[in-house]
Amino acid sequence: MRAPNETDLITFQGRTLRVRPASSTTPHLLLLLHGWTGDEDSMWVFVRNFPADFWMIAPRAPHVAEPAGYSWRPPPSTTRGWPGLEDFRPAAEALISLADAYAAQNQIDALQFDVIGFSQGAALTNTLALLYPERIRRAGVLAGFIPAHAESVVEKRPLNGKPFFVAHGTLDEMVRVEYARQSIQMLERAGANVTYCEDEVGHKVSANCMRALEKFFTSPVTK
Repeated sequence: MRAPNETDLITFQGRTLRVRPASSTTPHLLLLLHGWTGDEDSMWVFVRNFPADFWMIAPRAPHVAEPAGYSWRPPPSTTRGWPGLEDFRPAAEALISLADAYAAQNQIDALQFDVIGFSQGAALTNTLALLYPERIRRAGVLAGFIPAHAESVVEKRPLNGKPFFVAHGTLDEMVRVEYARQSIQMLERAGANVTYCEDEVGHKVSANCMRALEKFFTSPVTK
């Protein structure tokens, strides 16, 4: 018998994943997207109290980051501004393909799935939702941002009624809190129903926002 939070490190279609299968016969698929320099082990602290009906997949990002870990986009060839939507599009497309293939092999319904991302992984979460809104059931954006040049997509209101949870620290020096507040405005312009948790911490998620995250993802999905 498996322990409640036991995970497996596997290779699937050439990708490294850490997964926690669900005990439910009708599981909800949940993607966990780590931040820059993270890996497939980075996100589990956020979901350790999630119920067993979530089938969780934490993929390793495809690009090596410096000084360690991995990145969802290749390093820029020149110094430039905030990464844009197109920088994350290849990773978003690959994640949709990964979710479909893994779900098919394991007989999971992944027509819609949940996703939680931290930092760069949160930017990828926003990208996934904006580019593939019909595939995302609800999203968690932790210490993240909306990539640049997303306005033309936002104005089409692709996230109409989509539940989003956003958490950010007022002392975050890596992704300043102003980016989170601007992201909320853009998500709401895109039609999302945003729950926001802000706390006096740095580039992390506070205990208060962790509890709010768990409540958000264990509550019924409503539009």
